[in-house]
Amino acid sequence: MKLPTEKLRFFLVLAGLLSIVAVGVIYADLELGYYGSSNLGSIAQPASMKQPTGAAYKITEFPLYQPDLAPGDGRQDVESYCNTCHTPSYITMQPPLPAATWEAEVNKMGKVFGAQIPSESQASILKYLDAHYTPETRKR
Repeated sequence: MKLPTEKLRFFLVLAGLLSIVAVGVIYADLELGYYGSSNLGSIAQPASMKQPTGAAYKITEFPLYQPDLAPGDGRQDVESYCNTCHTPSYITMQPPLPAATWEAEVNKMGKVFGAQIPSESQASILKYLDAHYTPETRKR
């Protein structure tokens, strides 16, 4: 079935007009800077917000969770040496571990991860962990 010539002409004119409008929209975007050659391949930052005059801002310290380590001999060594690479929460968030596992962990920190822990402090840390964080000694 063939379309009459007038209808075909109407559709061609309509398609031409839509094409012109589409090209106009793209050109307008180029002129606004959305797709200009000056920002091709770069990450564009949004315009900075205008800050109201007389505004007051307060910046405070970021709150950090400090887990409560059990009091006892060796706690100072745990806080000073273990806290160098990670927070004490690594100790408190563990399930109660057997003494041999704590020993393997402390040895791994020194041998594998290069923690500079003197041998007497390492012994003190192991004694502290054995006294407070094994299945037999953990209170909470």
